[in-house]
Amino acid sequence: METVTNTTAGPAARVVAVRPVGTTAVLAELAGLQDVLALQAVLLEHPLPGQVDVLAAAETVLVRADSPQSARRIAARLPELDLTGQAQSEGKLVQIETVYDGEDLAEVGRLTGLGIEGVVAAHTGQVWTVAFGGFAPGFGYMVGENQSLEVPRRSSPRTVVPAGSVALAGNYSAVYPRQSPGGWQLIGRTSARMWDLGREQPALAAPGDRVQFRAVRELVEVSDPASPAESVTDAGAQDAGAASGLRILSPGLQSLIQDLGRHGHGGLGVSAAGALDRSSLRRANRIVGNQPSAALVETVAGGLRVQAVGDQVLAVTGAPVALTIAPPSDVPGAGTAGTNTAEDSAAGDDGGRSRRVRNAPMATAFALLDGEVLTLGAPERGFRTYLAVRGGVDTVPVLGSRSTDTMSGIGPEPLASGGFLKAGKATSSNVVGNPEVQPDYPDTGVTVLDIVPGPRDEWFDAAALESLCGQDWTVTPRSNRVGMRLDGRPLERSRKGELASEGTVAGALQIPPEGRPVLFLADHPITGGYPVVAVVVDHQLDLAAQVPIGGRIRFRWAPGYPLPANTQTSPDATQTK
Repeated sequence: METVTNTTAGPAARVVAVRPVGTTAVLAELAGLQDVLALQAVLLEHPLPGQVDVLAAAETVLVRADSPQSARRIAARLPELDLTGQAQSEGKLVQIETVYDGEDLAEVGRLTGLGIEGVVAAHTGQVWTVAFGGFAPGFGYMVGENQSLEVPRRSSPRTVVPAGSVALAGNYSAVYPRQSPGGWQLIGRTSARMWDLGREQPALAAPGDRVQFRAVRELVEVSDPASPAESVTDAGAQDAGAASGLRILSPGLQSLIQDLGRHGHGGLGVSAAGALDRSSLRRANRIVGNQPSAALVETVAGGLRVQAVGDQVLAVTGAPVALTIAPPSDVPGAGTAGTNTAEDSAAGDDGGRSRRVRNAPMATAFALLDGEVLTLGAPERGFRTYLAVRGGVDTVPVLGSRSTDTMSGIGPEPLASGGFLKAGKATSSNVVGNPEVQPDYPDTGVTVLDIVPGPRDEWFDAAALESLCGQDWTVTPRSNRVGMRLDGRPLERSRKGELASEGTVAGALQIPPEGRPVLFLADHPITGGYPVVAVVVDHQLDLAAQVPIGGRIRFRWAPGYPLPANTQTSPDATQTK
């Protein structure tokens, strides 16, 4: 049993301010890290109605809600919470063996005045506490018992930091759980596995845990076990002959397994991920009679080709594409899937089934008979298309979801030729649904998206805010599921300096120093250090996800919400003509 110690969050410690973050989250500002940890402890022990996730950072706590109404109620409730004397649980003690030979060790010795040996002694001579998670799953921001190792981030971040790198930045220490870009000062390396989905608690050191670093001369390397996703892929390939589902003949540009995402794991550095166009996912599942959250395939730009193993019921929604169904004999290299051979089919020995090439409609349930091949053409409009199979795609859930997170690497691997998708049992009805009408999808013209201010709109003056909504932004080819990179006239900040990393959400418009916005999507990092000038309203994220590469976006301040303090522009004034 964990011991409980009483810690004081400061005299009459309370939330200093609450800022909206889009329409379904709020950001609580506090006086310091102890107050942050106190508020986090209160919210985790006594969740507020509608609370979905809590993400602590250096000076803030982000609270995600299940609806705009819940977000408003939480915003009103947070300042009333008294954090004084809040009891916090003391987590387990984790020892991490470290070889101190990092590329920045000498520079850290110079910056701190401790020298190389002094840095090692200071790092190993204190107990570090994981204050909060962020950046990546298993990446814990650890605070020490003193300020002797306070150093700035590197002026030029590295494009690649090896997994296991032990690093310093500001008042924090951390271990990179996987290879990634990074700007922290590297002082050593460890073979400790900071994130392992094979453990009951994937994070080796979770928020609240204590860490003791121990200097060693060499590391004992531990073999990397197969991840759950890899094991599922192998098993699926072995069982494809007996199972019912879809064989992948061609994955197209990028095809991923997605559902409605994994929520509530922000403290571990895990974003929600999930389908970018949630309404299209729900529509496809509804049509084939699946549960709303059943896993399906999200694909972009066409080219996906699948073959039925056993008779299947499918539906395709999202960006409209041509759906062509052909028998195996008409598909070079498709082979056979069931007991009937291509020769049998050509001779008419198919139980009376038609084997001619035919087309299937969008947003309507249709049959893909054993051995037949479905090909998805290029989208006529929009960007992302969704393929649902009755019963859902059956893979092993990771943290409660079957979705692929391209940022963290959690979840199933992207589809590949020769792979197999097993049909599951995630149905909600014995019958399929009626055909449904699809919405209009954007093309390369202008798509208008409503935004609400902040939480850091005060970092920009009136001219920058006018420019944000006064021009068309073009979606660049550098866009992906993490975020849409937009090109246009750069926005200039009116405030200098760095923003302490804080939680963020899908829909956030983050402005890096170059001044061109990045619109965060479902696989975004859960914390960010660049100011967020505005957030796209939650119900328009599905529309945003369908804007194609080369498409243009015009932002306008959402009617019914307060305008930024630095502008008096009428919401109607930014409406596209």
